[in-house]
Amino acid sequence: MSTYVSDIAFTPAVKAAQEKLGSRKAYANVEKRGSWTSVITPELEAFIAERDSLYLGTSSASGQPYIQHRGGPKGFVKVLDEKTLAFAEFSGNAQYISLGNLGENPKAFIFLMDYPNRMRIKIWGTAHFSDDPELVARLTDESYGARVERALVFHVEAWDRNYDQHIQRRFTREERDQNES
Repeated sequence: MSTYVSDIAFTPAVKAAQEKLGSRKAYANVEKRGSWTSVITPELEAFIAERDSLYLGTSSASGQPYIQHRGGPKGFVKVLDEKTLAFAEFSGNAQYISLGNLGENPKAFIFLMDYPNRMRIKIWGTAHFSDDPELVARLTDESYGARVERALVFHVEAWDRNYDQHIQRRFTREERDQNES
């Protein structure tokens, strides 16, 4: 049996559901075309550079899921190499659920939205937090003014893009004001 990058999401249970509901053949063709990848391409890097927020998914060792919004100045997520992303972890509500979850289960997920262009990127991988002062300094944007606690390092295992179905266009105040000029 072949192994595809998309197997990270298309588990045997998912493939069985696709088969039962009639979409398996289409997704088998997607797998054969290799539309999913495990490396950060220039296209993905450019998309990430334009984002000012993301959703980070983690789960506890027992499988309890958690999703958390992360935000910062546009481009706050940095590409370290073709398999690694990182961003500054700012102080927040001090619940530390993502920190605790990643301490016992490194699997993680990043969900990025581009509302004006109705596009989303999904990234699967593993993540950990780092206190490395050089990395934290590299990720810190002094003009942003938020207190940085640590860095989150995300190791990409697979990513995929989806386009516009059911995404409503939304614009930041800045984007709206630019469009009115």
